[in-house]
Amino acid sequence: MSPTDGPRDERAPVVSVVIPAHNESGMLANTVEDVTGAFVDRGLEFELLVVENGSTDDTAAQARTLAARDARVVAVSLRDADYGEAIRTGLLRARGEVVVVFDVDYYDPAFVDRSLPLLRTPGGPAIVVGSKRAPGAVDRRPWPRRLVTAGFALVLRHGFGLVVSDTHGMKAMRREAVDALARRCRFGSDLFDTELVLRAQRAGLAVTELPVTVAERRPSRTPITRRVLRTLVGLVRLRVLLWRERAQARRSGRPPTTDAVG
Repeated sequence: MSPTDGPRDERAPVVSVVIPAHNESGMLANTVEDVTGAFVDRGLEFELLVVENGSTDDTAAQARTLAARDARVVAVSLRDADYGEAIRTGLLRARGEVVVVFDVDYYDPAFVDRSLPLLRTPGGPAIVVGSKRAPGAVDRRPWPRRLVTAGFALVLRHGFGLVVSDTHGMKAMRREAVDALARRCRFGSDLFDTELVLRAQRAGLAVTELPVTVAERRPSRTPITRRVLRTLVGLVRLRVLLWRERAQARRSGRPPTTDAVG
């Protein structure tokens, strides 16, 4: 990892926005400008971490340029293309009280407006998921992608006991509550955020969801059949890992609501 930072205000911001970026030269600048402009308009103290990962275009150079122009923008580069590792890296580098995960092609500052009061309420949730399947959500993506999301949610609910209806996409988290959990996560790629939400739930932290509106701004870069197969294999491995951790915790006499629980 070779971070490139512009001059920074050392005061911890209220919100850290993490945006993974892989071969995003066509959209990155507009997204960063939209998000920073929206937060400035709201008067929020924030930082925005662009975590470029394994790009073969000039995404890394664009991220460095954006960071040089705005002290609130931080450019981080990872050698390998790994969406989940990019989220983890951004989360662990973040300084804000709340960490928000946006994608270059899927973001909504209004989600932060709704999430922030929940996360800052004493006894409130540790994670707020922007759900494409919650009551009131509007999903305008093509039907094959909606079908995959529904199937994934079904597996997580019945196979893992997930209490929310989605794990992918926009999320907002209390950084101190999830930092140790993020360090324990073992999966990257498509499953890091799913593992993080599951670990939070099993550690006894409150996880809630808000309905969101989602539309496809561009076609999926990964063939849907390949992604389904990769995710199914990953879910089996994740289930085995969590089962083993739970068994080890029971043998060692640790309570079932620590962050070591699977």
